[in-house]
Amino acid sequence: MLKKIHHLGIAVNDLEQAVNVLKEAFNLEVGGIEEVPSQQVRVAFLPVGESRLELLEPTSEESAVGKFLAKRGEGFHHVAFETDSIEEALKLAESKGLRLIDKQPRPGAHGTKVAFIHPKSTFGVLVELVQEGDES
Repeated sequence: MLKKIHHLGIAVNDLEQAVNVLKEAFNLEVGGIEEVPSQQVRVAFLPVGESRLELLEPTSEESAVGKFLAKRGEGFHHVAFETDSIEEALKLAESKGLRLIDKQPRPGAHGTKVAFIHPKSTFGVLVELVQEGDES
């Protein structure tokens, strides 16, 4: 069902500054920057092997990432797992008693479908499910 860790999300106050620090410190390249209106964030992906770091900067203080930053400050935000069928992964998670934030997938960055599982049911870690290449 889960194929691999797709990315690790890191909440930041200043996307450009965070990108520059990681580029300089670890010689990483930016795999793309875009705004995701449905989540009120700007994101930058930095490939690391077959995974990525996703830096998230809120475009609104009222967004989930904006509230996270206000409460906890910058840092680790979520782990994202890639799946071939996000709908099946959501059904399985719910059937096993996990609390879903999204019962249906929504558009994510780079043409993906995404859905989130509440951290209260996953040991304090926000979990994102990602399905590549299918915006339907």
